[in-house]
Amino acid sequence: MNSATSTQNQLEQLKKLTTVVADTGDFERMQAFQPQDATTNPSLILKAAQQSNYQSLVNAVKVAHPGMSTTDLVDYILVAFGLEILKIVPGRVSTEVDARLSFDTKATIAKAKHLIALYESHGIDRNRILIKLAGTWEGIAAAKELEADGIHCNMTLLFSLVQAAACGAANAKLISPFVGRITDWYKAKLGANWNDINNGGENDPGVTSVKRIFHYYKHFGIPTEIMGASFRNTSQILELAGCDLLTISPELLADLQASGASVDKKLDPINAKAALTAEGITALKLDESSFRLQLNNDAMTTEKLAEGIRNFCIDTEKLEALLAK
Repeated sequence: MNSATSTQNQLEQLKKLTTVVADTGDFERMQAFQPQDATTNPSLILKAAQQSNYQSLVNAVKVAHPGMSTTDLVDYILVAFGLEILKIVPGRVSTEVDARLSFDTKATIAKAKHLIALYESHGIDRNRILIKLAGTWEGIAAAKELEADGIHCNMTLLFSLVQAAACGAANAKLISPFVGRITDWYKAKLGANWNDINNGGENDPGVTSVKRIFHYYKHFGIPTEIMGASFRNTSQILELAGCDLLTISPELLADLQASGASVDKKLDPINAKAALTAEGITALKLDESSFRLQLNNDAMTTEKLAEGIRNFCIDTEKLEALLAK
């Protein structure tokens, strides 16, 4: 059964099944898509900060904080973009903690509290902010403490059920399981053996990973929100229609808006138990050593997590260099 009439475009249909989130720092562009929430990361903010139309915002932050180190200035830039985004979206914005702190729980907590304080100094309720943390053991431990203190977290760079289970146990508000980066890894691994028919659509490895997490959470009653992220095409997005949230780039939001094809609900909590049984998944009981071992034994997750942190570190340093000019 189609979820909506053909008079609605795919984005409009998708919004009836899933909370749509804009994945960009380009707040001027996101207005056209009327998302509920928005997510940013160091790479997206760097990209936006280099655009001529945002130079006045960047310069205003620099002028307001003369003599401040570029490392500290980055926090103010992130919040400045977040404040503008919050004028557009009715819901929440996700702001990322410095990726260089991904293996330091104490420093991550301090940075998260600093970012929240900056938002609150502008009159923003902390419930409208999600602090993005990498899905490392240290990041998850930080989330547990922050959530207990009323600071909500978005766990990112998440590629596996093991990470998702640990985040759920830590009472994280939201997780962002990545889709496209998982697909990238398997595509590279299979090389010439990759087949878009056999390995795409509902069989896409990134899609099946998020489905597995969705079924696990819904079956075991884990309230943490699931937000599919890192999409390469609209097929991946549509295969996850029905997920709690989906964060989508402006380019793919535009593609969805331009299509009148029907959108069907693909994920439903009612089907979680049967799906979980079929996949042979049981509840995961994780401590630090078992978490690290299972992560280590998953080559894809280990490689993509390390690569993601590494690239966010590089882009944070590029942003600092930009601010130093």
